[in-house]
Amino acid sequence: MIDLRSDTVTKPSRAMREAMAEAEVGDDVYGEDPTVLALEREVAELLGKEAALFVSSGTMGNQLAISLLARPGDEVIVGEGAHVVFYESGAGPALSGVQFAVAGRGGLFGPEDLAASVHPPSAYYCPRSSLVCLENTHNRAGGRVFPQDLVLAVAQEARALGLRLHLDGARLWNACIRTGRAPAELAAPFDTVSVCFSKGLGAPVGSALAGPRELLVEARRTRKRWGGGMRQIGILAAGARFALAHNRGRLADDHAHAELLYERLRGAGAALLPHAPETNIVQIDTGATLAAEVVTAAREHGVLVNASSRHRLRAVTHLDISREDVTRAAEALTRAAQALETRPAGQQVQA
Repeated sequence: MIDLRSDTVTKPSRAMREAMAEAEVGDDVYGEDPTVLALEREVAELLGKEAALFVSSGTMGNQLAISLLARPGDEVIVGEGAHVVFYESGAGPALSGVQFAVAGRGGLFGPEDLAASVHPPSAYYCPRSSLVCLENTHNRAGGRVFPQDLVLAVAQEARALGLRLHLDGARLWNACIRTGRAPAELAAPFDTVSVCFSKGLGAPVGSALAGPRELLVEARRTRKRWGGGMRQIGILAAGARFALAHNRGRLADDHAHAELLYERLRGAGAALLPHAPETNIVQIDTGATLAAEVVTAAREHGVLVNASSRHRLRAVTHLDISREDVTRAAEALTRAAQALETRPAGQQVQA
């Protein structure tokens, strides 16, 4: 089975498992796990921030940032389809009492879009706008890179409006490979940044939140309150350190495989979205056919993909997918689509 559902489905390599098994550990709640401390120092340096905190998931990293940078009742401004809204189980309102406003279309937005979404401070009867969250790369937009000149323009406008900034950088490593820019450069405009080790980099678990040291002290307290204080987690941090050291550069292979999948599907007549993949996510329009039906048919042909909306599929390349896998997947997806097109009128694919 060729699994293109997400770049989170990867299995740790033998070398990563060995690094995890041999990790020096301590009690992280006491701040005594040397492997965790080394990871946090490394991430902070990579992102150009004072400090970093190892957390169990990207959701926890994002939600910690929201809890630190916004108050209950505040409004957080995001791009359309933002992960913090769409894929985090309503955590923003549930944990921090915030609500969300959407700026722009397609996941990206500019300073004018931001300004149009902000309530004036004098409008006390409106939610107070306090935080802007950008996502780079943007998941539901198909792994699109948020252009850095646009990021800087949005950040300048946000500062002028008295707003704080958080970057959901779960796939920031992909943006770095695509643009050739260093992580610290892409992270520079933001108060806080979250990055993921289990998306693309192949670690089995883990993310980090980076930012000012004072904020990260408070983040550690909130992490504990939310049940995220763990003990000998150097075993997990070692996997993340291995991923950073060995799996960042090879993300270029995932991007090339996504481009190959796009071209093969386009050549077979698939209805792809207008823009070719910028990183490792390919979006496929299923037309009048329900995406869920294509998912079922694709599984029968040996390929796993996800429906990202009623008539759209998402295929994600990753380190467990080879060029040969991509070729086979394109052929199987084509066969699955053709089977649906030629089925008798009224016949439904069983879910």
